[in-house]
Amino acid sequence: MTAASPPEVLRAPLIVEFPFTRSLGPVQSAFLTGLREGAVLGVKTSDGKVMVPPVEYDPVTAEEIRELVQVAATGTVTTWAWNDRPRPQQPLDTPFAWVLVKLDGADTALLHALDAPGPDAVRTGMRVRVRWAAERTGAITDIACFEPYEGPAGGMAQPHDGDFADAVTGIVAEARLDYVYSPGRAQTAYIAALSERRTVGERCPSCRKVYVPPRGACPTCGVATTDRVEVGPAGTVTTYCIVNIKAKNLDIEVPYVYAHIALDGAGLALHGRIGGIPYDQVRMGLRVEPVWTEGGRYPDHYRPTGEPDADYDAYKELI
Repeated sequence: MTAASPPEVLRAPLIVEFPFTRSLGPVQSAFLTGLREGAVLGVKTSDGKVMVPPVEYDPVTAEEIRELVQVAATGTVTTWAWNDRPRPQQPLDTPFAWVLVKLDGADTALLHALDAPGPDAVRTGMRVRVRWAAERTGAITDIACFEPYEGPAGGMAQPHDGDFADAVTGIVAEARLDYVYSPGRAQTAYIAALSERRTVGERCPSCRKVYVPPRGACPTCGVATTDRVEVGPAGTVTTYCIVNIKAKNLDIEVPYVYAHIALDGAGLALHGRIGGIPYDQVRMGLRVEPVWTEGGRYPDHYRPTGEPDADYDAYKELI
């Protein structure tokens, strides 16, 4: 009899994103509002240095600083790196240079993009100026990018009161991570078994514990696990929590119970939702079994089997 070939290791593109909302203090508010109005503001520290972008606390003394100054929109590249493959949402959609620019009147450098035809056109010490965005809203993207500049240097930093009409008081930063995820050999086999309504773990050849989901190696012994073992389908509730906050896009009425469930034969508890019983009747030791929906790729929830509760000593090591 020919042994079945192992399933191809899975890979899938994943996106993790969330909006991060934050309020602005008086210094950051003035800086972003100034960009909207076409002005670059910095802040003067206790030793007289001008920091752009501005900060709210002195990096040397940690004292609050509020003395705003306006610097020029021209400056000098202090260092750079070429980006030949721009990613979505970056300042430019054609190859460009990331540059640190010390604006005229400032003592620190601002990071942004430089629009240049190629890396041969970029050098440390080159002169650049701000290219303003066509529409400005009070964000760092109001600076569309920097561009090469051959004109005269700007003047010294000038005091600024930071007062603007309709000041920007908060921002929403869109955090996003695009990546390709692979669960690896062990979890690929685990997922493939779930599609057949089976739960398969792997046994450590040293301590003999069966891990579900399998990780490819024993986290205790550090030994590779290759011996596959089918566990369950029934199991025991070891610990649980009652969820009272409804999650977005999750069609489950609250309150409901999420539990750690030690499947029969497993040496590690996995988590799952408990259904088919009032939430206030779920308890440690409750015997449960999986419930699958039509076409489901994993158990929708676990329900009581009707068996007597498991003795505490039978699952205490899995809590």
